[in-house]
Amino acid sequence: MKDREFLKKEVIEMLKTIFDPEIPVNIYELGMIYDVEITESNNAIVKMTLTSPACPVAESLPGEVRERIKGIYGLNEVFVDLVWDPPWNMDMMSDEAKLQLGML
Repeated sequence: MKDREFLKKEVIEMLKTIFDPEIPVNIYELGMIYDVEITESNNAIVKMTLTSPACPVAESLPGEVRERIKGIYGLNEVFVDLVWDPPWNMDMMSDEAKLQLGML
């Protein structure tokens, strides 16, 4: 069985393959992922937000995140918790994301 830290790294790597359809940057670098937790029973809990509650992918993106992550070998269940507090803002983006968008 894979250890929890290894699984967390795999989840983060998978999150980096999921892109916001309006912004050509992955959701992890955009700062939309607030927390990734792997429980003792190898369940993944991802706390995420969207750029705004009116985001056109509000209905589909959390489901896509869940589906992509649940394919990681060694995980049991995947829970995606969509939260709005704190609200997302551009300061949450990584320097890599800001560079990609020409903000640095």
